[in-house]
Amino acid sequence: MLPSPQAAVTDLVDRLRAGDTRALARAISLVENDGEASADVLSACFSHTGHALRVGITGSPGAGKSTLVDRLARAWRGAGISVGVIAVDPSSAFTGGAILGDRIRLQERIGDDGLFVRSMATRGALGGLARATADVAQVIEASGKDIVLIETVGVGQDEIDIVKLADVTVVVLVPGMGDDVQTIKAGVMEIADIFVINKADREGADRVEREIRAMQSLAGDRSARIIPIVKTIATIGTGLDELLAAIEEMKQWLAQEGRLEARRTAYWRERIEQMVQHALLKEARAHGLSREELSEHAARVTSGDEDPYRLARKLVTRVFNGRGVMMKIDHLGIAVNSIDAARAFYEALGLAVAHQETVEHEQVRTAMIPIGESRIELLEPTSEDSTVGRFLKRRGEGLHHVALHVEDIAATLDALKSKGVRLVSEKVQVGAGGHLYFFVHPSSAGGVLLEICQDPTKDQD
Repeated sequence: MLPSPQAAVTDLVDRLRAGDTRALARAISLVENDGEASADVLSACFSHTGHALRVGITGSPGAGKSTLVDRLARAWRGAGISVGVIAVDPSSAFTGGAILGDRIRLQERIGDDGLFVRSMATRGALGGLARATADVAQVIEASGKDIVLIETVGVGQDEIDIVKLADVTVVVLVPGMGDDVQTIKAGVMEIADIFVINKADREGADRVEREIRAMQSLAGDRSARIIPIVKTIATIGTGLDELLAAIEEMKQWLAQEGRLEARRTAYWRERIEQMVQHALLKEARAHGLSREELSEHAARVTSGDEDPYRLARKLVTRVFNGRGVMMKIDHLGIAVNSIDAARAFYEALGLAVAHQETVEHEQVRTAMIPIGESRIELLEPTSEDSTVGRFLKRRGEGLHHVALHVEDIAATLDALKSKGVRLVSEKVQVGAGGHLYFFVHPSSAGGVLLEICQDPTKDQD
C-alpha cells in the first residue's frame, strides 16, 4: 500500500532533518515548483526554523559576490558551523536553468554534510522568485543549518525584496563599476547592515569608501548603529576576518533589545500578505480565471471597451461567490419546541450557547451554539403560525435548514436570480445578530431549505 500524501511529506521532512541531502533537494524542488505538496512541506518544516542566522549577499553583477560567498562558507565550515547557500543566478538562454549550476568553486566540498548549495535560475523574471527563495530558505533552515547564505543576482527592487528575509544584509560594491551611482539609485543605504568594498586593490576603493561615509553622514539619525565598511579582496581572502567579525557583531547587536524579533516580525508581516495574495490567485486560476481570459480582458481594457476597475470587482465576485469558492457552512438550523430543553443536550457535550435573540419578523427565538468554524442554531417559534411553528406541526423537531456563508450576499443573490433559481424571498433581510440572509426554496436545492447569509460587517452598496 502506498503511503498517504501527508505520510510521504512527514517521511521526507524527517529524512532531511536527519541529514539526508537527497531528501533536502527533493523537498526544495517540491517547494520551487509550487506543487500540491509544497504547502504541506513548508508547514512541516516551519516548526524546525527560527534558529539559523540568515545572511543576504547582494550587489551589482561582477562585484565578486560568488567568490565572497565561497570564502565565507569555507570559513564557517572550518569553524564547524553548518551552512546552506542559496545562489540566485541568471538563466541560461538555452535551458532556462541557472548558468553557474551548483557553484563550481564549492563543488570540491561535495561530501561535506555540513554544506548545502542550491542555485535558483531567474528565468528572466524575479516576480515570484522572492517568494520561492524565502520558501527554499525555510526548508534549508529546517534541515539544521546554522547559517543560510542568500546571494542575489544584483542590486534592484526584486533583489531588495529577496534580501528582506535576511537577518544580516551585506552589500558588495566594487571600484570602477559605477557603484557610486548605483548605491544612490537602489537605495541600498536602507537595506545594508554591512558594506563590503571588494577588489579593494583596485584604484578608486578609497573614493567608494568616502562616498559611503558621506551618504551615512546625510542619513540623519546619528544615534543609530553606524554601518561598518569592510575592504576585501575575496580572491585571496584579504579582509575576510574583518567581514566575519562584522557579521558576528551585527548578530550580537540584533540579539539586544528585541531587534532580531522586531526585524523578523516586520518580514513576516509582509510575507503573510504575499502568501495570501499568492493563495488567492492560485484559487482564482483553479476555478476558471485563466491566463487566456485575463489576456482577453486586457485587450478589451486597452481598446477602451472595458473598465478595469469595475472588471476587477466583477471577477472577484464571480470567482469567490458565483462559483462557490470561499463559501462555508455557517450553521445548521434545528427546529425545537423549547430552546431551554434542547440546549441541555449540547451543554452535556461541553458546548455553550453564545448568543440568544428573538427575531420578531420571523416570529422565532434563536440560540447560537458555536462548533469550530460553524454553528448550530436552535429555533423556537414564538407563534404556532410562524414558519418554524408550521414546520414543527408537520414534521416535529429536526433539521430545518442549512446556512451557507458568502462574502458578497448581494452578488450571490443576483447570480442566483440570473440563473432562474427559485427563492423564498427575493430580498436580503436582516436576521439574528444583524446577519444578512435570504432563503433558497427547497425545490432548487435538492429538497433542503438553504439559507444564504453574510456577516453584518460587510458594507452594502
